[in-house]
Amino acid sequence: MDNELIKRHNEVVSKNDIVVHIGDFTLAKEEIAKRYILELNGNHIFLKGSHDRWLSNGRYVWMKKIGGEYVVACHYAMRVWPKSHYGSVQLHGHSHGKLSFQKNQWDVGVDNNQFYPVSFDQIKETLDI
Repeated sequence: MDNELIKRHNEVVSKNDIVVHIGDFTLAKEEIAKRYILELNGNHIFLKGSHDRWLSNGRYVWMKKIGGEYVVACHYAMRVWPKSHYGSVQLHGHSHGKLSFQKNQWDVGVDNNQFYPVSFDQIKETLDI
C-alpha cells in the first residue's frame, strides 16, 4: 500500500508543488518517514497528527492566504477556526470521511479522496469558494 500511495501522490504532485500533510503521515519510525519523503514529489509541510511520533517538532495548525482565500489546516476538524465567520476554509483529516459536511470545511485525508492528494483547485471547486 505504501508504494501505491507514493505512486498516486507523484501522479498529481510536481516537484515544485507545495504539499501540506495534515497529520498521520506514517506510523513508522523517523528513518522510514524520511525515506518516504525522499520518494515524494513536492516541497513538504508536515502538521502533527495523532500518530506522528516521528515528527518531534511539528506544528498542529497551518494558516495561509491562497488566491484570495484564507485557509486553515489542522489534523483535527474544528467547529470554528480563525476567520471562519468571514468565509475562511478549514481543511482536516483524522475523521476518515465520517463527519457530516460543514460549510467551508473538508476532510482532505487521502483515505477520504480515493487515496490521492487534493489540489487547491479541487478544494475550491468542491467547497464552491
